[in-house]
Amino acid sequence: MVDDLDEKNSEGFDLQRYLGVVRRRHIYFLIPLFLGWALVWGLSWVLPPRYQSSTLILVEQPTMPKDYVTPNVNDDLQERMQSITQQILSRTRLLHIIDQFDLYATPHSQRSPDQKVEGMRKDIDIELVRDERNQITAFNVSYSSRDPRVAQKVTSELTNLFINENLEVRQQQSEDTTKFLESQLETARQTLSDQEEKIREFKGQHVGELPAQVGSNLQILSGLQSQLQAEEDALNTAKQQRVYLETLVNQYRSLQASPKTESGAPLGLSAVNEELDKLRAQLADLSSHYTDRHPDVRKVKEQIAKTEKMRDQLLASLKAKAADPNGATTNPDSAETRDASSPMVQLQGQVQANRVEIVNREHGVEELKAKVIDYQARLNQEPVREQQLSDLTRGYEQSKANYDDLLKKKNESSMATSMELLQQGERFRVVDAPSLPTKPEFPNRLKFCGIGLAIGLALGTVVAGAFELMDDRIHDEKELQKLLPVAVISEIPAITVATEERKEQRRLRLGWATTVFVSVTILLGSAFSYLRG
Repeated sequence: MVDDLDEKNSEGFDLQRYLGVVRRRHIYFLIPLFLGWALVWGLSWVLPPRYQSSTLILVEQPTMPKDYVTPNVNDDLQERMQSITQQILSRTRLLHIIDQFDLYATPHSQRSPDQKVEGMRKDIDIELVRDERNQITAFNVSYSSRDPRVAQKVTSELTNLFINENLEVRQQQSEDTTKFLESQLETARQTLSDQEEKIREFKGQHVGELPAQVGSNLQILSGLQSQLQAEEDALNTAKQQRVYLETLVNQYRSLQASPKTESGAPLGLSAVNEELDKLRAQLADLSSHYTDRHPDVRKVKEQIAKTEKMRDQLLASLKAKAADPNGATTNPDSAETRDASSPMVQLQGQVQANRVEIVNREHGVEELKAKVIDYQARLNQEPVREQQLSDLTRGYEQSKANYDDLLKKKNESSMATSMELLQQGERFRVVDAPSLPTKPEFPNRLKFCGIGLAIGLALGTVVAGAFELMDDRIHDEKELQKLLPVAVISEIPAITVATEERKEQRRLRLGWATTVFVSVTILLGSAFSYLRG
């Protein structure tokens, strides 16, 4: 059972067989290994070297806190970097750099400008550096060239372009933003001025009908109504006075022909006494309600005084006529008319004054009525004017709010523009100056050495395996046992002669020498690539 397991293990992995293959085919393995490695390693020294110069540019945040001055440019650094990169890698910019440093000018090949531009774009490498929050904090700019000093100069030029372009872009964006806000502010100011002019014209066209004047209109209307009531009362009083005065005049004219009463007093005198009693009763009634300074009380007192004076004059006239009976037969009207102090003349003057007063009162009543109607019309128009003014005011308030907001933004944008012009905003700063490369970036000869070794190993394995597969000889007793149909009873040992032993020793020494040569050569080549690459 143990023999069966050993046989299975030997069938799974036969170490002796593989060692035999190595002994027989090591030359077929070493020579392709060396040739493959030598070819790739030599190619690394044939290819023209390219040197890469790089620099690190730090993105510095604005020195002024954002709470004091808010930047008015695009805060997305990645988008701005893409825009700046596209501008720097444009055909015009790259052709200027190519002409400045005389790049890609080889005597054996003539490239078109577009081919030079495409070649330079491939030689430029821009790598962004991000922090833990995935924000850009810096970026590397690299350029590859066959001349290390040219690579350093071109990298320095690209660095200056990035720094200057960033300043120009930020300043231009800031100035454009400020100019845009200024134009919008001017438009808003014109709109606000038009709204103010409309409100001014509306208020000028509807003076007295505005909502703010409702209180004063009501107060004025109330006063006018009180004045109208007082004026109408005065007009009625004047009309009553006119009737009374005309009655007195008629009575006075008929005194001479009128019969006397039982007490001997003329009928006209009794009428005056009755009128005087009425006025006194009216005065008593008014005094119970008003003070002595009230206009109605004062007017009644004046009428009482005039009536008493008239009664006294009438009594004096009657006494004079009784003393001179002959004088009564003459023309009494003409005599009394010529006498300015006669009751008749005074009555006629009072009648004339009363007529003038009535005319003035009527004219005053008409004026007050017209004013009342006017103010009532104003109050009736107030809801309409209020709605119209509300529409105008709403548009004005919106324009005013828009203007104030734009004014604030414009002032903030002007401050941000000043900050950008003073280079106090976000800017690029060179941390590591463009390096002068001492070793080529391509080809990486040490890497090529490893690649050649891998290719040589694969090639040697393939060649040795191919020769082993094409060899139909039997080199092992196990292979022979597999071919025989019966078991092997005994073995005849190998009979060797001196010539074959010497030949085998020479082959063995050649194999070791080849192995040592290949190994030492590969090690020395790798060390040389490391030190000089």
